[in-house]
Amino acid sequence: MITSKMLIDGRSVDSCSGKVSVIYNPANQEPVAKVSLGTRLDARLALEAARKAFPEWSGTQSHLRGEMIHRGAGLVRRNIDEISKLLTQEQGKPFKDAKREVLAAADVLDYYAEEGKRIFGDWLPSTSKGVRSLIIKQPIGVAALITPWNFPVDLLSWKVGAALAAGCTFVAKPPSLAPLAATAFLQVLNDAGFPAGTVNAVHGPGEDVGAELVENPISRKIAFTGETSTGRWIMEKAAAGIKRVSLELGGQSPFLVCEDADLDKAAAAASQRAFSNMGQICISVNRIYAAKTIAEDFADKLVSRAERLRVGDGMSPEVDLGPMFSQAQREKTEAHVADALEKGADLLCGGRRPKGKEFSKGYFYLPTVLSKVNHSMRVTREETFGPVAPIIKFESLDKAIDMSNDSEYGLAAYVFTSSLSTALTVAERLEAGGVGVNLNNVVEVQAPFGGWKQSGLGRELGHYGLEEYLEVKHIRLGL
Repeated sequence: MITSKMLIDGRSVDSCSGKVSVIYNPANQEPVAKVSLGTRLDARLALEAARKAFPEWSGTQSHLRGEMIHRGAGLVRRNIDEISKLLTQEQGKPFKDAKREVLAAADVLDYYAEEGKRIFGDWLPSTSKGVRSLIIKQPIGVAALITPWNFPVDLLSWKVGAALAAGCTFVAKPPSLAPLAATAFLQVLNDAGFPAGTVNAVHGPGEDVGAELVENPISRKIAFTGETSTGRWIMEKAAAGIKRVSLELGGQSPFLVCEDADLDKAAAAASQRAFSNMGQICISVNRIYAAKTIAEDFADKLVSRAERLRVGDGMSPEVDLGPMFSQAQREKTEAHVADALEKGADLLCGGRRPKGKEFSKGYFYLPTVLSKVNHSMRVTREETFGPVAPIIKFESLDKAIDMSNDSEYGLAAYVFTSSLSTALTVAERLEAGGVGVNLNNVVEVQAPFGGWKQSGLGRELGHYGLEEYLEVKHIRLGL
């Protein structure tokens, strides 16, 4: 087993308590690494290091910050196999998918290395003679970055890239049960030569490390991706310090298949977005609304694709899907499927654990398609976070849109149609921060990502994400 230490003030360190936790592989429950287990004191030391480094980093010219971020991205690419292997072993996703995630994270760093050069202000006229107004943007201060286990490297890079480009220093809290790849990513990034204390990482439980990062007055910005309930808690605690908060929370994404849609493309897109990463994606397809005239044909095509997906250990090159992340996630998925079947749904495929000795120790579950689903079922109301695709038939597009919007969440939505008019009309009416038209992804590095309603607030990616780490200042000049 390897040992994963924390990163504080430019150095790899053990926790003050000396305690460690063990990370296990969800494919076979074998131990992967020992991890230093941080406390509030460790988080406080990291925040103090970030505060000490802030004047130097924020005062560095933007093009020089960009050069250093570019160097960090290059180092991440150079170490991609090592980071990706850790990611597969701790989280479960296939190695090829892990490599794509790490490469995407490096691309985000490169994007923000350039975007940081475009922090523009304004020169405004005044109503008073001899007076001018200069508007500038400056880094907000020390940022606390708290990230989840489903995409522990990629989602961290969204925050890290924007924070560094804006001139902020930060303390990251990688996910407690999957900290290895995220910490390795930050350690490699730090090797690019950032001032000591610019890049920090502290492991540990949310009730200790996370709470200190949110409540300590040193942090001026909180960026969190995770469950909606935790987001509410962060908002409440951050309010005491009037801190800037951006939250990317839960989702329950609808996927509309109109009667004029290309069913092969729609089924391929739905399969990939519902089952990849075992459905453990915030923008995963959670509800499929298919026009009544084509619903059965679409279901057949989706089932055919689901049954061809190969499940197994993520380090095996021929595998399409790895295990689920934890026993708790699998049990939640099983409970949602059982609830749907009890309330009248039909099981078209999957709905169980795979059989065989090779699956006996891991958290495996088969891709599942359900039909005859309705809105009384948990799969349509809650975020399953598992490989389940429930199908609901609709007779009118207005009804499908109403059902799509009948949710407390509003992160992503999808519509498949051959009509440009239908596409734009539906996209405008869907209550979501991102809508994919004939696509199953709403993520674009230069475009804003974030949710409506209880899916969060604030935006990541693009210049919108950069603005989250900047304060606006008005300088009024008397000539």
